Amino acid sequence: MIRLNDILDKVSSYNPTADLDLIRKAYVFCAKVHLGQTRLSGEPYLVHPMEVAALLADLRLDVSTVVTGLLHDTIEDTLTTREELETLFGAEVANMVDGVTKISKIHFKTKEERQAENFRKMLLAMSNDIRVILVKLADRLHNMRTLQYQPENKQRSVAQETMDIYAPLANRLGISWIKSELEDLSFRYLNPEIYYDLANKVARKKKERETYVDEVKQIIIQKLDEHGIKGEVSGRSKHLYSIYRKMESRNVDIDQIYDLIAIRVQVEDLRECYEVLGIIHSTWKPIPGRFKDYVAMPKGNMYQSLHTTVIGPFGDRMEVQIRTSEMHRVAEAGIAAHWKYKEGKGYDEKEVKRFAWLRQLLEWQNELQDSREFMDSVKFELFPEEVYIFTPKGDVKSFPKGSTPIDFAFSVHTDIGHRCVGAKVNGKLVPLKYELKIGDIVEVITAPHHTPSKDWLKIVKTSRARNKIRGWIKTEERTRSITLGREICEKEFRRYSQNFNKLLKTGELKRAAAEFGFNAEDDLLAAVGFGKLSASQILGKILPADKIQAPVAPKVTRPGKVKLKPAGAIEISGMADVLVRFGKCCNPVPGDDIVGFITRGRGVTIHTADCSFALDSDPERRIDVAWSKGKPSAAQSVKIRVSCHDEKGILANITQAITNCEANIVSASIQSTIDKRGLNVFEVHVADLTHLNRVMNSVMKVKGVIKVERLKS
Repeated sequence: MIRLNDILDKVSSYNPTADLDLIRKAYVFCAKVHLGQTRLSGEPYLVHPMEVAALLADLRLDVSTVVTGLLHDTIEDTLTTREELETLFGAEVANMVDGVTKISKIHFKTKEERQAENFRKMLLAMSNDIRVILVKLADRLHNMRTLQYQPENKQRSVAQETMDIYAPLANRLGISWIKSELEDLSFRYLNPEIYYDLANKVARKKKERETYVDEVKQIIIQKLDEHGIKGEVSGRSKHLYSIYRKMESRNVDIDQIYDLIAIRVQVEDLRECYEVLGIIHSTWKPIPGRFKDYVAMPKGNMYQSLHTTVIGPFGDRMEVQIRTSEMHRVAEAGIAAHWKYKEGKGYDEKEVKRFAWLRQLLEWQNELQDSREFMDSVKFELFPEEVYIFTPKGDVKSFPKGSTPIDFAFSVHTDIGHRCVGAKVNGKLVPLKYELKIGDIVEVITAPHHTPSKDWLKIVKTSRARNKIRGWIKTEERTRSITLGREICEKEFRRYSQNFNKLLKTGELKRAAAEFGFNAEDDLLAAVGFGKLSASQILGKILPADKIQAPVAPKVTRPGKVKLKPAGAIEISGMADVLVRFGKCCNPVPGDDIVGFITRGRGVTIHTADCSFALDSDPERRIDVAWSKGKPSAAQSVKIRVSCHDEKGILANITQAITNCEANIVSASIQSTIDKRGLNVFEVHVADLTHLNRVMNSVMKVKGVIKVERLKS
């Protein structure tokens, strides 16, 4: 257990003039207000704020931030008020504690809205003082370290939120050790079987790796001495989640991952970084395409280092990272390494300029009202694999991996993006779907009357481009929907001898719009054009019920390929007697997070919330849907892909594992590769998501199976 003196010693080590009395005062206050409170582990609650404060001291943050760590739960979990904190500890601390408190969860209708609103609040708190999020990260890290005391369902939900938001946020802020630990802890609760299996395999080879690292260190130190360079050499195994991601991306098991070790060389100055790189490449053969210069072109989170992968001793791949001591400090602590806080002035603007992505998120939280659209933008910004390209003037711009000239065009200006018709890369014409590569020089070609295409949403990568295209499409579709809605209403109203224009002038339509919750008549007409409302529903607000007895129109049967079904196991918000169908692109099953889309003439189509169609579609057409409780649905067809070793009898074992879970195999596709692998796709009938997970876990336990994944297209 951490002690107060441990925290004071840490702070004194990097700030000899620190006001330690303020930390002592906060400790006494914290102990007093949390007296009698315990955590699920049975420990006194005081342990948690003490651990959070210690983590902030490890980040070498100022006294006010460490004090905030001690007090961060006092407003939320005790009778303490903001005014009381301000009186005792000053406005700066009170504001930060209040900011951390505002990030705490609230209840919203849907999971997406809850997550989006929590993140909006986090961004607002960060906009006032970025130290607030550093306190929140420390709070989340300690909570993850003690997550084993929570119920299993809570463990999974907290771990998923940590993996989705907090680990990427730590990465974007440049705090690599927090990011790595959050990922490993989340991995442990999200995929416990894979985690412990991987941990055991890594542990078994620990002694072998330590011997290997010691040998490599001695070779590098000897080479540095020969060239008169003073440097510090260290080696480490990559953390479990990064190893797992390599296994996933390469579709191999751990025995075929050869670059599990990273060797780090720290030198005094920048010139020596490149000298050491030359020494490493002259000692061991470099692997083509595996050299990255993050010194000349730093990552968006300020990270700088030279990375190269070489064929090391005994023929094993080995990654070498070369950096100065200052670069290493920034790599470990990120924004905290550049902390320059001035009393009453907020954080240093020069440092904030390094975090353009954060300013962009702050803008989006004001602009984007749709929860899914906002979280989509957030995740694009938090998970970038960056490429660096040049403008014709030589300026460097960074983009997520896979970005296109359209992304570049929108980064220059919205109008340039709208009018983009082509691009030149390195002086040659390229198609708009061309993926930008590191070092490309990009020039945009525009036409004055050109407009964006909906197909662009399939190829752009940046959130800025995606949101600008969606905005333009939304405006265009709204205009068309208003026109269509007007035509539908005029035609329907005439059947009841009602004059649409007269009702518009007398204000009857405005009153009807208000009753449906719209601000203006155009909003009402757009809803009709989109298919969210019918003209008959509007008439129901205008005419007495006894006058709405229109003759029944002859039933028209339209041939179609898709058989529509009653809603059955689906509940649709605000709508009844609606025909539904399930998207073939994602095949949702009961238990999946789902979203509905209104389709003209075809009722409502149900997709999983993470379906690419759902993410790219117009938010105006989305409606809230849910699986009906207590209403069993027919078995749903789902495809799973199983990667395994090509061994005798393994296929029989896999099919047995599926049928043992009472799942029917509808079809199977079996393929063997030249490297003795089996790639198998099974289409199975399952009752719901729980049933599907049981099937996948059963298959994963079959000896020789490497990976099991659900296919959504």
